[in-house]
Amino acid sequence: MDFTLDEDQREFRALLRTFVDREIIPVAREWEHSGRYPTEIVRGMADMGLFGITIPAEYGGLDLDPVSFALVFEEIARGWMGIAGILGSHSLACRMIAMHGTDEQKRAYLPDLATGARRTGIGLTEPDAGTDLQGIRTTARLDGDHYVVNGTKMWITNARHANPLPVLVKTDPSASPAHRGMSILLVEADLDGYEVTRDIPKLGYKGTESCEIVLTDVRVPRDRLLGGVEGIGLKQALSALEWGRVNIAARSVGIAQRAHEEALAYAQQRQAFGRNIADFQAIQLKLATLATQLQAARLMAYWAADAVRRGRADGETGMAKVFCSEVALESAIDAMKVHGGYGYSTEFEVERLYRDAILMSIGEGTNDILRTVIAKALVRGEVRV
Repeated sequence: MDFTLDEDQREFRALLRTFVDREIIPVAREWEHSGRYPTEIVRGMADMGLFGITIPAEYGGLDLDPVSFALVFEEIARGWMGIAGILGSHSLACRMIAMHGTDEQKRAYLPDLATGARRTGIGLTEPDAGTDLQGIRTTARLDGDHYVVNGTKMWITNARHANPLPVLVKTDPSASPAHRGMSILLVEADLDGYEVTRDIPKLGYKGTESCEIVLTDVRVPRDRLLGGVEGIGLKQALSALEWGRVNIAARSVGIAQRAHEEALAYAQQRQAFGRNIADFQAIQLKLATLATQLQAARLMAYWAADAVRRGRADGETGMAKVFCSEVALESAIDAMKVHGGYGYSTEFEVERLYRDAILMSIGEGTNDILRTVIAKALVRGEVRV
C-alpha cells in the first residue's frame, strides 16, 4: 500500500494551501461574523479553475481524480468550511451533469460551469424529506414540450447563484417503488414561478447561503430532463452523493487540521504558573489525541477517495464520512478546552470550528443513516475490513 501523495498532488496541495493562507484565513473570522459574502474568494477560486474540478477536460474542466478532489476540500475547509460548501454543491452537480447529461446538456452548461461564469447546486431536500428522498413531494407534470413543476426545496446551498439548479422531482407520483417515478430537471433561475424565498439562519456554515426555493407552475423545457430519460433521477443523485461523502470527510479533516494547529500554537504561547501550558501533561494528552485522530481521519478520507477511483464505494465513503466528521467535532471541542475560557470567545478561531464541525455529521446523510449503509455494504460483501 502506498499512503503518499504523488508529485502532482503534492504540488496541487501546496498551491491550494498558499491560496488559503493568503486569501481566506486573514478574512474568515471577520467576514463570517459580519455575514459578508466572500465575493473575492469566489473570484480567486474561479481563477484557479476550481469550479471545474469534476468537469471533463473537453469542456474546460480539471477533471480531478478523487484524492485530488479531497485535497481541495480539506485545504479550503482548513481556512473556512463555508467556502468549501460553495464549491461542494457546485462540484457534485457538475459531476452529475457530466455523468448523466445528454450531449446537448453538457455543451450548454459545462463550459460555463467550469469557469465559474455559471454556478450551480443540487435541489434535493424538502421540508418533509431529507434523509428519505423518496418522500419528496415536488412534482413535474408533462404538458406538451414542458414539465410543469410545483414544490418547495429547503437547505439549498448556492441557491441565489445556481443557474441551472438540478431539481429532484416526481414525474410519476404514483410509481411503486417511489424511486421509479423520480427524475432530475435542470431548472434555470430566470423561469417564471422560480423563487428563492428566504435564507435560512444557521448556527455555522456561514459564507454560503442555504435557502428555501419555491417552484410554482414553473415550465421547464422537456429537453432539460437530465439524460433525457424519466425515472432514474434518484440513481443519478446518489451517484453524485458518493463523491459528496468524500467531500464531507475531507472538509472534516480540514476542520480537524485547523483545530490541531490552533490548539498547538496556543498551548505553546499561553502561560500558567510561569510555564507554557504545553508543558503540562493534561494539555499534552489533548495535543497528542488531536494529532493522532487527525492523521487517522486523513488516511481514512484518502482511502475512501481512492476506493471511489476504483468504482462504487458506498461502504468506504460511508465509513470515512462517519469517522472523519466525528473526529472533526471532537477535535474542535478539545481545541476549545485547550484554549480554556478564550475558546468560548468569538475573538478566537476555535468557536467557529466548533459551529462548523457540527454540520459534518448531518450533511450528505446523517451518521446514523450512513451506519446502516455501511452495514448493508458489509453484508453484501462490497467492503471488507
